[in-house]
Amino acid sequence: MKREISPYDALLVCSFGGPNAAEDVVPFLRNVVRGKGVPDERLEEVGEHYYSFGGKSPINEQNIALRQALADEFTRRGIRFPVLWSNRNWHPYTVDTLRDAHAFGARRILVVLTSAYASYSSTRQYREHLAASLDSLGTTGTDLTLDIVRPFFNDPSFIAANTDAIRAAGQHLTDGLHGAHIAYITHSIPTTMQKASEATGPGYREQHEDVRAVIDATLRDEGFDVTSSLSYCSRSGSPSTPWLEPDINDHLADLANAGHKKVVLAPIGFISDHMEVVWDLDTEAGETARNLGLDVARSATVGVAEKFVRGLVDLVLERAARERGESPKVGVTGGLGPFPDEAPPGSHRMRFGEVTGIPVIAGTCD
Repeated sequence: MKREISPYDALLVCSFGGPNAAEDVVPFLRNVVRGKGVPDERLEEVGEHYYSFGGKSPINEQNIALRQALADEFTRRGIRFPVLWSNRNWHPYTVDTLRDAHAFGARRILVVLTSAYASYSSTRQYREHLAASLDSLGTTGTDLTLDIVRPFFNDPSFIAANTDAIRAAGQHLTDGLHGAHIAYITHSIPTTMQKASEATGPGYREQHEDVRAVIDATLRDEGFDVTSSLSYCSRSGSPSTPWLEPDINDHLADLANAGHKKVVLAPIGFISDHMEVVWDLDTEAGETARNLGLDVARSATVGVAEKFVRGLVDLVLERAARERGESPKVGVTGGLGPFPDEAPPGSHRMRFGEVTGIPVIAGTCD
């Protein structure tokens, strides 16, 4: 094995998870909302999105594909490096994957989270989950060290893959991308979580706005006359709790009223076409746009795009080099700079100023 991957023994792709069959839907959703007192009747209602697709989320097959694409890219570079996969909320559970990795000799593992952005739900909650998984393993867990690849929203390869996808979507619009409005979309979060994400650096919304600005500038430099905006999907919880807005469906009505004729739905907040994309965007937002008379196309998520996969492998090699005491080139684009490998104290809490004391990895427990 080439030394440029040391000190790591394996790479773990850690994701949210999703059901594989109709009978999995409610048990999966129980895992998602554990401790929140949500009755099964409500879970059945929420599960209708999954039942519309036979009870199977596309996320698991897409994570398997990403795992394989990463393994293939390491092999292409002449690097033998095991690539593992686990989920927070469904099989394969992280605790089981880590137990197996330990049994096969892994002791230090680098983790890639399947979210490019930093906030409680996209980073810190995973840091809590990974710490809890190690604790559940007992003495086996104390033998393992887990590090996390830094948030990669401003990685040039991630942005380039999204830009490619938007160009490709534009080909499905009348007269192409010229004159289109790009509706950049991400998962909404409570405004309290947004405020907490701003405590130690650029917040969740600002990270997306930075990506939007870079892609817009690239397309305009190429001669495309486009306008753009950031909107949100997939909000949940009590209607009385403020979340980031506008919702994409409301926003599409505003765009139509403002005279826009064609729109690209660009899900830059997601790396794969899981349920929030295929239901919230392809089904609901697509129908909204068509009912409003808009010419609409949805750009692909980065998925296993070659540029994106190469960029993730570059990030892994960059982190490994830093752990060896080297000073590798750090590739970022936009105006925000790279996020640190270790999260600063107080970063990305669920609510601003709320100290839970829940253990985390890749940063201090505060």
